[in-house]
Amino acid sequence: MKTDNILNIPVYSGSHADVLDAIDKRIVEGEAGGYISITNTESMYHALRIPEHMHFIQNANFSLCDGVGVILAGYFWGLKINRYNGPILQLDCSQVGESKGWRHFFYGGKEGVAELMAEKLKEQFPQLQVVGTYCPPFRDLTDEEDKAIVKLINDTRPDFVWVGLGLVKQEAWIAKHLNRVNAPWMVGVGASFDYHSGAVPWAPEWIRSLGLEWLFRLIIQPKIRAKRYWWSLVFVVEAAIAGILQRISDKN
Repeated sequence: MKTDNILNIPVYSGSHADVLDAIDKRIVEGEAGGYISITNTESMYHALRIPEHMHFIQNANFSLCDGVGVILAGYFWGLKINRYNGPILQLDCSQVGESKGWRHFFYGGKEGVAELMAEKLKEQFPQLQVVGTYCPPFRDLTDEEDKAIVKLINDTRPDFVWVGLGLVKQEAWIAKHLNRVNAPWMVGVGASFDYHSGAVPWAPEWIRSLGLEWLFRLIIQPKIRAKRYWWSLVFVVEAAIAGILQRISDKN
């Protein structure tokens, strides 16, 4: 697996095809317990400050680059990192999985969003197998409720559990349920639920190709994004300084 590190945070630098091949292999073998970290600069900011979140990223089967900020941070470390964000990964798995019979469960999102996302994705991919959706309440679950949800998910025999609870919370949920949810793959893709359901506009492809999706999101969600992008900026500055110092040290 081609992985680089920025401040001890791993980021996958290989091809999309290799990720999809590894996903398929684990599903074919029926091995549960795999997970993918969708890693952006906000996630990396929290990783430096929350040990559990750092552990989550470091132990993921893949830590995929989610945003141009990661690419920029990598530049200061002399790294060339390929982007593979959550919404695109989910679309790829939906498309590839049509012929392979991959089974998808959607956990999270606001009320009705997971169901709407399932409908929209099935319009794009008619053979997509969505085996279940669940929107948890916005509070801590009781042990009984949590056990019931795990049983609900496991009874559908999913190959993927796509989790949309928002950054840090969704990763913590995956970590807590790794040995309980019997799925080859769990992936935290909070924004995907909003984009693929149409609940929040997704930046046009030409904007995404220019690396300006963050600006589009800031314009349409200024109150939500401002603080989160500040955290991302702090991380990029931290990574830039550390990367430059490291490269100077390596030359001496």
